[in-house]
Amino acid sequence: MSGGPEGDGSESDGSEPAALTIPRGTLLRSRVVSDVGTTLSRALDRDLTGYATLVPQETLLLSGEVRGVITFEDGVPVLAYNTVTDSGGPDALAELAVPGPYRVELYAVDASGLAAAHEEDALRVAPDAAATELADDAALAERTREAAPDERLHDGADEDDAVAAFLADDERIDAIREQARAEARDRAAEWGLDDALGESGDPADRAPPLDPSSDG
Repeated sequence: MSGGPEGDGSESDGSEPAALTIPRGTLLRSRVVSDVGTTLSRALDRDLTGYATLVPQETLLLSGEVRGVITFEDGVPVLAYNTVTDSGGPDALAELAVPGPYRVELYAVDASGLAAAHEEDALRVAPDAAATELADDAALAERTREAAPDERLHDGADEDDAVAAFLADDERIDAIREQARAEARDRAAEWGLDDALGESGDPADRAPPLDPSSDG
């Protein structure tokens, strides 16, 4: 998945995902904010159908053109996309969850202009995910859930259930930990660090346990 607002619209040859294309829309707001929650709250208050572009602090300092995109339908976030890593959905939110400030632009777009993008399930996020991941604002997350259509809440519940089921699968987690230990031992041997690590110095053994409450 590649592209962004005003993408080139080029067609895929079947070997790559189609480009994400979002119309430019009407610019409503452009400024630097320290808290993305301000933008999310404004979109919710306006029942905005459109999108926000987010440029994190690191990009501002480097004068880059990196952007995250979050779209809204009636004020509720629908999808998230990182134009640099080409990732979407929860992964994109995790990558954008860095300390502010952000350069934010907020656009209004006709719902028909977002229809195709909103069909991309891989880019969708739970209604309250942006408020939780980017703003760490429980009250805003609750307001967003209250404004979301019932079917969107069901999608978010399914996502939470899937994560809970994974965390409850001890065998899978043990297998992941064992794989991490094996890879750490291989790297230590390759780099000649066996003596430095010592008999119980496996980096994976010193790693904290998986925590369902962590950001990830």
